Formats: sequence, structure tokens, C-alpha cells
Amino acid sequence: MITINIYYKGTNGSARRFADEMDQSGTADAIRAAAGNIRYEYFFPKNDPETVLLIDSWVDQDAINRHHASPMMKTISDLREKYDLHMTVERYVTAQENAGDERFIKK
Repeated sequence: MITINIYYKGTNGSARRFADEMDQSGTADAIRAAAGNIRYEYFFPKNDPETVLLIDSWVDQDAINRHHASPMMKTISDLREKYDLHMTVERYVTAQENAGDERFIKK
């Protein structure tokens, strides 16, 4: 699994309006329904009202590539421009079994 954390930064509440429009337009639900999507969820940092965190998880790189090639990316890009958002991106790959970390993870 690959997880991408995208921090959308705006001004005057624009990042939250972007997330609202993604939900209200059905775009977020369409992404959630896409083959290979595991999670697509927005979070709002308690101490930063101008940032929205998107946690976006996919089964593999091929699923991400299909998403990036889909028409939804133009919709997302247009909304980012509409709300003048700037982004910081982090990428994580799920740890392999028996990597030694299991003893520190309470399930």
C-alpha cells in the first residue's frame, strides 16, 4: 500500500472550501470508488485553520498512475487553482511484514 499525505495550504478558509467542494461535487466519492483506492479522507489541523490534510491511500503505484491519468485530475487541478492552494506532499509505503516493528505496534 502507498499512502500520500497532501497538505493543502490556502488563505481565508480556501483550503476548507476546496475540501467542501470536492465532497459536494461528488469528486471525492468518485475517487473513493476508483479501483485500487483504499482511503481518501480530509482532516483539519486543530491549530492551523488554513491547512487541510488529505490522506490518500492506494493498493500500488499502478492504481495511482490510473488515478493520475483519469479525468478527475483535471477537476482536482482546476479546483486547486480556483482556491489558489499550495501543496506539500509526503509519500509512505506500508512496512513489510517481519520488518522488526511488530513488537512496538499494539493491535
